[in-house]
Amino acid sequence: MNYDEALNFIKEKERLGIMPGLSRIEKLLSIMGNPQDELKIIHIAGTNGKGTVANTIAEALMKCGYKVGLFTSPWVEDYREQIKLNGKYIPKETFAKYVEDYAEAEATEFEYLTGIMYRYFADSKVDYAVVECCMGGKGDCTNAIKTPILSVITSISIDHTNFLGNTLKEIATEKAGIIKENGTVVLYPNKECEGIFEKRCLETNSKLIKIKEYNDFKQNNYEVVKKCLAIIGIECDFNISKLPARQEFITDNIMIDGAHNESGSISLKKYLPKRDITAVIGMMKDKDVDAYLKNIAPCCKKIILTEPSNPRSMKAEKLAEFARKYCNNVEIEKNPKNAVNKALKNYDFLLVCGSFFLARDIRKDLIKTIIR
Repeated sequence: MNYDEALNFIKEKERLGIMPGLSRIEKLLSIMGNPQDELKIIHIAGTNGKGTVANTIAEALMKCGYKVGLFTSPWVEDYREQIKLNGKYIPKETFAKYVEDYAEAEATEFEYLTGIMYRYFADSKVDYAVVECCMGGKGDCTNAIKTPILSVITSISIDHTNFLGNTLKEIATEKAGIIKENGTVVLYPNKECEGIFEKRCLETNSKLIKIKEYNDFKQNNYEVVKKCLAIIGIECDFNISKLPARQEFITDNIMIDGAHNESGSISLKKYLPKRDITAVIGMMKDKDVDAYLKNIAPCCKKIILTEPSNPRSMKAEKLAEFARKYCNNVEIEKNPKNAVNKALKNYDFLLVCGSFFLARDIRKDLIKTIIR
């Protein structure tokens, strides 16, 4: 099996959708020899910021000379960016070999990816595995592990309600499921649901370390990372990682942001420039689009609505019903690349936002266009 065949095989599993629960991943990992038990894992859950925190911790550890595996999602540039060893994507031939070896297992796409990640990191004998939950915590397939050396909880907000619950406390309870017996937990400021994590730590005899509120999500994330490194016994200078599609400036007047919930929109709004903003927006139909748009749309002089290439995408016409409540200049262009090209013809500041799937659709071509 070559890489393209392996990638097609694993992507075909997307048709199974999201299936929370640990039974399938535990069976897969057992077949693989339970590689997760060989690793020193830093496990990270949360709604917003967990990818940034995971990357920053991994980069700091590498700076100190450690061999570090990093598992994050979703991908934006390359499918393999979700599994990195010392900052480099898992090699294509290695990925293909693992897929071929375990092709007979019954698992979803992300469960396969998780199993491959644990096996690859164990085979590579990493010093640390920094592992980001895909969604949730208790039922997330990355959670088929014993007590990690650190459990990290980042910012909690309303998202994935069809899987995690409709209230902040319900979602926090699911995220708290990554806390295991006799663990150590670093908690981002989450005032409204802090008690959920305190209760879980009491139940599991875990040590809870709470980060104080700095009223700035970037500073809060920095302090979370700083505390995690201190617990491990590392003191070093570090900068918060800059990731694709996380308030990413392609130029000084083009930004891409994949945040897709109310909390993400509040954070994004804080960092938008005081300029005439043309926004290209696409979102998934299972998101609270009204809560997102009420923060972003009023900041925009013009909005072009589009449909990312994902079956969960909200129809542009439906999205327009929400957007027009907050902005009086709204257009529809269903093709994402056409929407961006249309925006590029006349803009002061271009914002592409609302979905990582949208960022995936347009980012490479947009960069090529700007460079050219």
